[in-house]
Amino acid sequence: MDGAWGWVVTAVGGLVVVVGLRDVFQTLWHPTGTGWLSGHVMSAVWRLARSQQQRGRPGVLAGPVAMVLSIVAWVVVLVVGFTLVYAPHMPEGFLLGSSLDPSRRGGWLDALYASTVTLATLGYGDIVPSASWLRVVVPGQALLGFATLTAAATWVMQIYPALVRRRVLALRLAGLHRVGPARFVGDPDGQFAAQVLESLAAGVVQARVDLTQYSSTYYFRDGTEETSLAAMLGTAQELSEAARDAPREDVRVAGELLGLAVHDLAGILDQQYLHRDAGVTEVLEAYADDHGHRVVRAG
Repeated sequence: MDGAWGWVVTAVGGLVVVVGLRDVFQTLWHPTGTGWLSGHVMSAVWRLARSQQQRGRPGVLAGPVAMVLSIVAWVVVLVVGFTLVYAPHMPEGFLLGSSLDPSRRGGWLDALYASTVTLATLGYGDIVPSASWLRVVVPGQALLGFATLTAAATWVMQIYPALVRRRVLALRLAGLHRVGPARFVGDPDGQFAAQVLESLAAGVVQARVDLTQYSSTYYFRDGTEETSLAAMLGTAQELSEAARDAPREDVRVAGELLGLAVHDLAGILDQQYLHRDAGVTEVLEAYADDHGHRVVRAG
């Protein structure tokens, strides 16, 4: 492919590469914590997992599978983008190894091979750039390949601490559910109820921050009710409501803080994932149902 059309294809390939890199950046480092491509991949895997749940299959691997497929999608986009960059300049812009026949080489297949090998930083050396600008682009792709793999590992390291914090909060709420919200906040001589409620409010706020920063954590389903925040948030709501009639002022204030934290988290859940445009109670029920659980409440 020669002339102007070749450079048009190269420009399109560069645009595809930029789109892929932008998605990686938005998913890992943007405050919204989600890219267009990775977001659609995760949403599609989640919907498929939900259909399997309705057939009696747990679907607890939806989150990890979605992460893997998102990383694969990034790699595919970058490989395809650089294939479009290289293809119009095959084989004229490259030097071929002695074992390759220049008269039989070139075209899309060799461009795809060169792009894949370069992104994977394998460096076989059988196809190397000779054009000046390609001698800059090809090493740049190798660096991007290394950076993408590093970014994928960083993503995993960011996600799992957030999941641990979410599960710890769920377990704390499960313990308080066993005690009973009314009994917990109704003791006029209790010295620690306000501190516990304030700590729970901080935990719910942290869960909201994690969900905003790492939106992919929504698509991780916890297998038991005790470890599922989706199931246990109803207990936080009940604690905040029970604290309204508490005899101690500090407990009432801490309960109000917890209620506001639950309200704000429900707003994020509804706005970004559930789209119910409903009250807090309805959103919490929809959240639990979406994760294959029911809202755990007293009685």
